[in-house]
Amino acid sequence: MAQANELKKQYKKRTLAQETWRRLVKNPGAMLGLGFLGLLIMAAALSPFIFDYEVDVIGQNMSERLMAPGAAHWFGTDEYGRDLFARVIYGARYSLIIGVGSVLLGLVVGTILGSQAGFHGGVIDSIIMRGIDIFYSIPNIMTAVVIVSLLGPSTVNLMIALAFSCASSFARIVRASVMTIRDQEYVESSYAMGLPTWKIIVKHILPNCLSPIIVQITLLIGTTIISASSLSFLGIGVPAPAPEWGALLSAGRGHIRDASYMCIIPGLAIMFTVLALNLLGDGLRDALDPKMKK
Repeated sequence: MAQANELKKQYKKRTLAQETWRRLVKNPGAMLGLGFLGLLIMAAALSPFIFDYEVDVIGQNMSERLMAPGAAHWFGTDEYGRDLFARVIYGARYSLIIGVGSVLLGLVVGTILGSQAGFHGGVIDSIIMRGIDIFYSIPNIMTAVVIVSLLGPSTVNLMIALAFSCASSFARIVRASVMTIRDQEYVESSYAMGLPTWKIIVKHILPNCLSPIIVQITLLIGTTIISASSLSFLGIGVPAPAPEWGALLSAGRGHIRDASYMCIIPGLAIMFTVLALNLLGDGLRDALDPKMKK
């Protein structure tokens, strides 16, 4: 009995973050994904110190063109003699920055729209959600192609284009969460005390919506990386000679018979990164679900 009470006290002392981490570490898939992402982020962060961008990443060496993977070049070389290992590692910077940047930009816009729609309801809700429904009905790639074509190909413009689809997803999630919380007594009491609407939303409502938002962030980063790679593959993403993974795939398709590694390796980089994000997202969803406490 005393031991049970002691365990109960320890459980009560844990914060939400500590309890979430305790459950997350019990999920092998989530920890595998987190470990892979940690190594990828570390490699991307250290790549400017490991490789010389002008020499190792975009510098041409025609005497070593289309060399197969080996001791000299772990991932082989491309049609210009550039080391594919250096380009893939350095390209992780572009994919991660675009993925995270687009999702965070979409998070800000979607949270503002969704919280206003869910809190006020009525006409405001109808106007905001019908506008989101219009954007949601258009394929994400098509929207991004139009925006990048209008603004011009660049990393920043690509992030803006991909943020539109992310904003729609976040707006729906935040709206649904706000609508379930806005009628709680503590929210009504804050409103009766004369607190401004924005302060009620920021301090009392949004903190209770974090669980679905965190899960959606991890899942959308993977989706955004695929979309960014698709646009770069089509030639309207990150401009050359930047080694974005989609651009590497596009460059390798012309040599898929005699140098198939040029397509396989960037493709595997995209696949493993998205898989790791999905595993982490599934693990966070289970860890943040109060019904699955154990």
